[in-house]
Amino acid sequence: MRKIFNILKDNRGEAFPLIVAISLALIMIMCGITEYMRLNIIAQGVRDAVQTAIISTVNDNYDDVYHGVREGYSGGYQPTDASFEESLDYGEIYAQLDSLLGLSRSGGYHVKYTADGHVEFKLSGLSVEIVNAPLAPSDPKNAQRFIANATIRLEVPVSFAGNLLPPMRITLKLQAGWIERF
Repeated sequence: MRKIFNILKDNRGEAFPLIVAISLALIMIMCGITEYMRLNIIAQGVRDAVQTAIISTVNDNYDDVYHGVREGYSGGYQPTDASFEESLDYGEIYAQLDSLLGLSRSGGYHVKYTADGHVEFKLSGLSVEIVNAPLAPSDPKNAQRFIANATIRLEVPVSFAGNLLPPMRITLKLQAGWIERF
C-alpha cells in the first residue's frame, strides 16, 4: 500500500497508468450499479402494474362479494333457486397489463420493446388463484377473506460492458384482497 502511495506522490508521470486503471475500474463499477438499478426499476414497475390488474380483478368481483356480505358475510356467491353457487370473475389481467405497460404479444410472451426495437422485458406464465370467502361463516371476524393470488414470470435482458449476459428471470408473487368496511 505504501508503494502505491509513493507512486501517486511521484512527479515523474509513473502514476498515469494507475490513474487510468482506477478510472476504468470506477466506470465499470458505475455501469454495474446503473444496470442493477435499471433491473430494479423494471421489476418494480411490472410488479405495480400486475398489482393494479389484480386489484381490478378483485374489484370486478365486488358486486358478488358485496351481495354475499349483505346476505350473511359470505364471499363471491350468487343466489340460485334453492341455494347459493360460487360466482368468480377472473377478469382480463393480460389485457390490462398490455394497456398499462404497452405490451404486445409475441410467441407466448407479452413483450415490451424499447424505442429502437429491442426487447426491454417479457412477461409470461400468469397464474391467478381466487380464494373465495366461505358462505355464511359462523365467525365472520376470523373467517378467510376474499383474496386473489397471482404469479407471473418476468424476463429482462441484461447487458454489461457491451456484452449481452443471461437474462434476469424472476417470478413475481402478488396478492390482493377484499375487506368489507361496514
